Amino acid sequence: MTDTTELAGPDFAAGVPLDDLPQGTPVIGHAHGEPVVLVRRGDEVHAVGARCSHYHGPLEEGIVVGETLRCPWHHARFDLRTGEPLCAPALSPIGCYEVERRNGLVVVGAKKPRPAVKPAASSPAHVVIIGAGAAGAAAAERLRRLGCTGTITLVGDEAPGPVDRPNLSKDYLAGTAPEDWLPLRSRKFYEKIGVDLRIGDPATAIDTTRKLVTLQSGTTLPYDALLLATGAAPIRLDLGSAPTPRVFTLRTLADAHEIIAAAAGARRAVVIGSSFIGLETAASLRGRQLEVDVVSRDRVPLERVLGEELGRFVQQIHEAHGVRFHFGTSPRAVSAQGVELENGRTVPADLVVLGVGVRPRTDLAEKAGLRVENGIVVDAFLRTSAPRIWAAGDAARYPEPRLGAPVRIEHWVVAERQGQAVARDMMGLGTPFDVVPFFWSQHFDVTLAYIGHADSWDSVEVIGSLARRDATVVYRRGGRVLAVVTIGRDRQSLEIEVALERGEEGEVELLLRGG
Repeated sequence: MTDTTELAGPDFAAGVPLDDLPQGTPVIGHAHGEPVVLVRRGDEVHAVGARCSHYHGPLEEGIVVGETLRCPWHHARFDLRTGEPLCAPALSPIGCYEVERRNGLVVVGAKKPRPAVKPAASSPAHVVIIGAGAAGAAAAERLRRLGCTGTITLVGDEAPGPVDRPNLSKDYLAGTAPEDWLPLRSRKFYEKIGVDLRIGDPATAIDTTRKLVTLQSGTTLPYDALLLATGAAPIRLDLGSAPTPRVFTLRTLADAHEIIAAAAGARRAVVIGSSFIGLETAASLRGRQLEVDVVSRDRVPLERVLGEELGRFVQQIHEAHGVRFHFGTSPRAVSAQGVELENGRTVPADLVVLGVGVRPRTDLAEKAGLRVENGIVVDAFLRTSAPRIWAAGDAARYPEPRLGAPVRIEHWVVAERQGQAVARDMMGLGTPFDVVPFFWSQHFDVTLAYIGHADSWDSVEVIGSLARRDATVVYRRGGRVLAVVTIGRDRQSLEIEVALERGEEGEVELLLRGG
């Protein structure tokens, strides 16, 4: 993405009084033609780029935690001393500047050069990563940042390689984001950091005794460390074989291409399922001026994830933009007339998109004899039941420390952060994975930021006003906060994330009350 941010605030290159800088609060300004934030910690001042390297979120609206700066939009984290990205979804560093003190002024100098990556004292000789999605791509890159000197092979079956999957159902599908925003990294980038990206030759077998991965072409890859980041596959429904309207799923860039091509000559679309992917697809197709109907077995969209009140709010947003809902029914078949429903109605359609969920891709793990139970079972370090094999992302079922139970979470940021955690463990630097889950979902001009994880609850509380789009929704079980959704309260979302990380339940309650 291109950052077109206008410069604001003081010119830090000319200097600002140290006494004007509050403790631990980012201050926006600029230096040498670029937006910069200053952060004072004691008598020490750090100067870093003011825009997150993920979607250019405004870091001056973020929070400082220790020696890190967190982005308010999607909760990326950066090292204040180096600008290095410490936690996904940001993968690239932000600028870091020299800071001088002159007669009581803080003066920002030149941008610091990037520190060279030092080879680690020890690292796996051969790393193979199966799956070039969020977890796999993040792991490959983090391994090199940690100084891994061995070979790294990233095996994927989806061209062109790692892409920004959340954008497929949002801005890109809506036609408001160009395709060159989508690749996470180019092939040249992987060549530069020494990662062998292999696309179109998927893995077909794992020999855990000989430590070999076999690809479809017959090629074998030795491994000392193996990551299974195989993700999930969209669930397809048997809706007959009528040639029109075409029925699509949305998971890959190729899927998005097909839907966009079909939408170009269409007037009416039907989305099956009121899931996040289904509703985001509905919003994007409305952005292309199609008539959109959503068919769902649910009585309220997203009720099982967000509860009735917030689900109704999301429904109202969509209805205000012209989306029509058909609840309490399922598709029976697709015919030339459209989608035939179980209740006897037929909804006209020129194209149909399925958004009824996904299943973890565990075939390789099962054939290799790994433990699989609704996902590839891993321990707190994301290690599978086989030596030197890890799993991460949508396919992994891991012990979530705040719930005290194993879960499989299908969130982009969680997958990336698990991939980064696996890279650390492969390098002998691992710690139990205890990152608080986070995801965001976009519905027209409303964004939901979800912190934590609640697959069930006994109370839901709305603080603030959904109607004014300024609210916090709290999910509790046994009086304990499990998850929080914020709308228009990005800073609070960050602060609650930190309190949950620290296990400070009292602090969470104070933050919810504005304390």
